[in-house]
Amino acid sequence: MNLVLGAPVTLALLAGNGFFVATEFALVAARRPRLERAAARGSRAAGAAVAGISELSLTLAGAQLGITMCSLGLGLVSEPVFAETLAPLFHAAGLPSGGAHAVAFVLALGLVTFLHMVVGEMAPKSWAIAGPERSATILGLPFRAFTALVRPVLAALNGATNLLLRAVGVAPDGSRELSRTPEQLRRIAEESRRLGLIEEADLTLLTAALDAPRAPLAELVIPVARIVSVPAAATPQEVLDTAVRTGWTRIMVRGAASPGETRTAGGAESPGEARMVHVRDAYVARARGRDTPAGELAHPVPALPVGTPVGRAVAVLRDHHSRLGVATGPDGRVAGLINLDDLLATLLAPA
Repeated sequence: MNLVLGAPVTLALLAGNGFFVATEFALVAARRPRLERAAARGSRAAGAAVAGISELSLTLAGAQLGITMCSLGLGLVSEPVFAETLAPLFHAAGLPSGGAHAVAFVLALGLVTFLHMVVGEMAPKSWAIAGPERSATILGLPFRAFTALVRPVLAALNGATNLLLRAVGVAPDGSRELSRTPEQLRRIAEESRRLGLIEEADLTLLTAALDAPRAPLAELVIPVARIVSVPAAATPQEVLDTAVRTGWTRIMVRGAASPGETRTAGGAESPGEARMVHVRDAYVARARGRDTPAGELAHPVPALPVGTPVGRAVAVLRDHHSRLGVATGPDGRVAGLINLDDLLATLLAPA
């Protein structure tokens, strides 16, 4: 192969190597929640990146396979092309044939290695790390196409790797990310304090943050007597008036077994399906000239036992996309409300 054909092939191999290197670092460094939000808005590229992160073991195997193929191509094609191009020049300069080939080979090896490291490795890596979510979105779709094409090869490579790991007593598990339990994190924090790496105030803050998710809801429950509510038949204007009077932007709706009705009944009812109306919805309804009752504007809110840990309660409210929840006592009766803002403050505030 001559230089005219070898140079474009070399550039293509360098570009391919850079593509796989950038993809590998982008998918490892990218923040998955950001990509998931972009995918939820309809971005196919972000969805492909999320899929790659979801099966990270296979993704890394695909990146390594691509890097290996491009590196071998540079060794098999590019180095001989540059060596054969330079050898006649050194031979014409007076070096013997063997010496000319040796010098040309060393220079070609150095040139290809330099291009491989700078153009094919370091520059793509730095580009991907500088903006991992952007890089993952750009590279996600073509890389998923590549992994789909070579998936049988990747599966075989992963299988062989897992067998090797099991042979040395390691249980492979590429589906889970490395995580730490609260107890492990607490020991790390205490050891860091003992070594003088963090201050006592920092240890107190970390310990409180680790303990908070396991604390029960009981101390954060808004009592039934303080629940602000409107009847299901309330007009949008009545909802707005209640919000102005109380300062609440999310107001419970009194209906069958709702917390508001429970309050009037002395707290003896079960929660049923509690509902909440947001002031924003009432304002929009009024602006459109509609007298839609609060019951039709309301959204359901989840119910949790008062013994539920704070961390679990936060997860439940987030899953239901709700800022409020109903707290129930051991007998299943309504004990009050919980507010997501209060829960988050407990998780983030020091003891």
